[in-house]
Amino acid sequence: QVQLVESGGGLVQAGDSLRLSCAASTRTFSRYTMAWFRQARGKEREFVAVINWSGGSTRLSDAVKGRFTISRDNAKTTVYLEMKSLKPEDTAIYYCAAAYYGSTSYFAKDYDYWGQGTQVTVSS
Repeated sequence: QVQLVESGGGLVQAGDSLRLSCAASTRTFSRYTMAWFRQARGKEREFVAVINWSGGSTRLSDAVKGRFTISRDNAKTTVYLEMKSLKPEDTAIYYCAAAYYGSTSYFAKDYDYWGQGTQVTVSS
């Protein structure tokens, strides 16, 4: 069982930056593909970013490409989401997810473990 704990969310203004962190409770962290999803009120959960086990491959949704960056530190068993030029439409609960030796999938069903989420609110 892997526990994922997100942190770093908050209330910011449009144009600001935030860095989300997701700490994983596993010594085999480097075997997991890690992703970020988000869910806005009244909407379905959507893919944001994914990074493979080594950090050598990343994918971002079109909505955040050029503004967000995903990275990981396997020694710290933590994955990060650096968010810049935030927009009001980025407002959502952001979830961290893990897939054991998973592909860099866009689909929530492919992930085995989920965090509890962290709220990001961007005011205009």
